[in-house]
Amino acid sequence: MALLVPPRLSVIICSLNGAQGVECCLRALDSQTIRPALEVILVDDGSTDATASIGQAYSATVVRHSQNLGLAAARNSGVRIATASVVAFLDDDCEPEPEWAEHLLAGYQEEEVTGVGGPVVPQAPGGFMRSYLMRNNPIKPQELDLAKSNSIPYRFGLYLKRQWTRQEPSGRRDVYALAGANMSFRRRALIAVGGFDERFRFGAEDLDICLQMRQVLPSCRLVWLPSAPVIHHFIPSLYDALRRSRAYGCGLAGMYRKWPSVPPVLFPAPLAVLIALLISVRFPALLVAALVIPHLFHPRGACDLVADRSWGSALDAYVQVAQEASGDVGFLAGFWRFRRLVPDATVSVAYAPSSNRVQSPGSHEGVDVAP
Repeated sequence: MALLVPPRLSVIICSLNGAQGVECCLRALDSQTIRPALEVILVDDGSTDATASIGQAYSATVVRHSQNLGLAAARNSGVRIATASVVAFLDDDCEPEPEWAEHLLAGYQEEEVTGVGGPVVPQAPGGFMRSYLMRNNPIKPQELDLAKSNSIPYRFGLYLKRQWTRQEPSGRRDVYALAGANMSFRRRALIAVGGFDERFRFGAEDLDICLQMRQVLPSCRLVWLPSAPVIHHFIPSLYDALRRSRAYGCGLAGMYRKWPSVPPVLFPAPLAVLIALLISVRFPALLVAALVIPHLFHPRGACDLVADRSWGSALDAYVQVAQEASGDVGFLAGFWRFRRLVPDATVSVAYAPSSNRVQSPGSHEGVDVAP
């Protein structure tokens, strides 16, 4: 009789009507170099398509929510039934490279490492938005220099510095926060912090869990590995980019309300452009300023145009300002949505009822689990 070997890595995929992407993701997981060591869990967060049946066809453990509960709740449902000591999370439109799982686990050789993540590589059908996403990857880790100060002048200085620097950080390094589309944590750490905050339905739930770990686990280290990439299939449309930016802005407003030390995240470029446009009604010459301001805040596109003759990059600054404007709108909407969220006065981590958090095995009402 063959011995059952406990899984070394539980991989959780959360999906809402993402059947096509789920199939690609599960197929990629079946091609992992350490596939026998993986436990694959698919959380169907209230889908009306074939998401669940596709998961069962690939022998994944399927958790079904009878209604949509949000990404944080879906991740918590997956963690509840995960049995491996390390838990990884993938979006349903991501495909991990064959050695992804193997490299993630190798990142935990040092005991103090709490979480490990890797690159999220944009991919989309041809066109301007595909080129834009390749030049301006919207899903990256938060760098460790954010931990030095939460003051608005310091954060604004970092923002400007990053806009004016063409070279991105590279190589294995400790980071401030991991990107949710490609992140993993020790399961005991997820349990220690109570899991994901389910008030964040979509947007900033990944940043929040990383800050919770830094608060609760003083020795916490989050490591980014360039050797553990996943391909992220984006919808190549400006509308989708703006939709994501608005959702992130809404989530960041919740972060601002929940964490007393976190500054508000409002981008100045859209306001500067708006002011220039309003003044240009009386002084038409200032219309030129409205066209120039985006390039002052986001000069990388113009630099790419000069250095590489990448003509499409001339429009990058305008798309980035449009995304920032959408993020600002999301932040204002989120500030109203989270207006009753009162942070605890004694600690930075504040959370509502414990029933919404990952604890010992249990389930939400209306959650089914199928092997």
